Amino acid sequence: MSCRVLATLLLGALVLPAHAAEPAQAARASAEQWLRGQYEAPGTRVVAKAAELDTRTLDLAPCPVATGVSLQSGARLMPRMTVLVRCPVPDGWTLHVPVQLQVFRQVLVLVRPLQRGDGVRADDVHMEERDITRLGYGYVSDMADLEGRTLARALGAGSVVTPSALGGRSAVKAGDQVQLVSRLNGIEVRASGVALGGGDSGSRLKVRNGSSGKVIDAMVMAPGEVLAVP
Repeated sequence: MSCRVLATLLLGALVLPAHAAEPAQAARASAEQWLRGQYEAPGTRVVAKAAELDTRTLDLAPCPVATGVSLQSGARLMPRMTVLVRCPVPDGWTLHVPVQLQVFRQVLVLVRPLQRGDGVRADDVHMEERDITRLGYGYVSDMADLEGRTLARALGAGSVVTPSALGGRSAVKAGDQVQLVSRLNGIEVRASGVALGGGDSGSRLKVRNGSSGKVIDAMVMAPGEVLAVP
């Protein structure tokens, strides 16, 4: 093989990747911009970083029209997304662009551990910025969603409050006036009391007897009604 032919082949090997590089870089930029537009909202911070594409394996011509951008069917929010960038012309190309995505929003996080059946009060939580792409079980960001709700399971301090962690509305809340029922040997006695905690039916809490001032253990039976327990 002559030196001139060899030089021509080598030059061609260098030129082809450069030919593909410009549309590939444009596709990366389009994928990033499109994802940001999908998830940007007031109070949200979006970080999208497309992976470098190996232009040595691509044969891309500049697209003469605006490229189309979309996600694969059924895709859900994840830390790593694959964005489809298409050149919508006959014999056009399609690129699968991997993008590292972070979507930061203010969510409710527990400041102290709570047990199953506990109500969640305003001083039990605070707002904290978290990457929701990593919150596969969802999140709660509005205090109104906690009104009267109890926990379906125990959560530790620093846990994000999720919809699945919330049970039904609380039948009794701290400070409520309740009927305190005591049963012994088939005899039922009722007295007024003040709930010192909250919870749904079956939850345990402390109640102060309105007459004696004594604090006793009780179990929520129904809204406004608790049963003294040993």
